[in-house]
Formats: sequence, C-alpha cells, structure tokens
Amino acid sequence: MGEAGYKKLIVWQKANDLAKEVYIATKCFPKEELFGVNSQLRRAALSVPLNIVEGCARRGKNELKYFLSIALGSLTEVEYLFDFSLEMGFLKKDLYQKLSELRSEVGKLLWGFYKSC
Repeated sequence: MGEAGYKKLIVWQKANDLAKEVYIATKCFPKEELFGVNSQLRRAALSVPLNIVEGCARRGKNELKYFLSIALGSLTEVEYLFDFSLEMGFLKKDLYQKLSELRSEVGKLLWGFYKSC
C-alpha cells in the first residue's frame, strides 16, 4: 500500500479515533483498575488501528486479511469491555452510547474492508 498509505483509509481513521476516545474515557476509571479493565480496554482499542497498519505493511491479501481478522477480534473485546465498564459503573450511559456507536461504525467499516480483500 505504500508508506503510510493506511492513513488514507477511512477504516483506519475511525479506528484511530476510537482508540483516542478510549484513552480519554479511561482517564476517569478508578485507580485500582489501572492494570485491570483500564489497561485491557486501552490495549484492545489500540490493537484495532495497529493491526490495520501492520496488515497494510505486509505483502499480499492473505496477510492483510490475517491482521484484519485480529483487528476484528480486538474490536469484539472492546465491545465486551464497554458493556462490562457500564455494568461496573466505570462508564456513564451517555459516554457508553457515544463510544458504542463509534465502535459499531468501526466494525462495519472493518468488516467491509475485510470482505473486499
């Protein structure tokens, strides 16, 4: 895809936005969750754009699809962790809704990108 060609991809841009929003949202999580849900949610959210980047840097569609499938798995982790965080009171309902809508948008774009490969 060429050097930094991933930056032109809407799916990467939205995944990057999701990761940034997760980092902002988790700043207010309880301190005792720093190495628990906070860390896990941040790593899962960051894994989505990172795997898009890595897949785009590889040669061949099979390798790209492999990394996109990892990104899809990480996005599912994010979905569960949003639900868990809401249930535990770490996320307020309005922020949960905003993050979930962005996660859903990323999911649709990512699935479409995966199927197009």
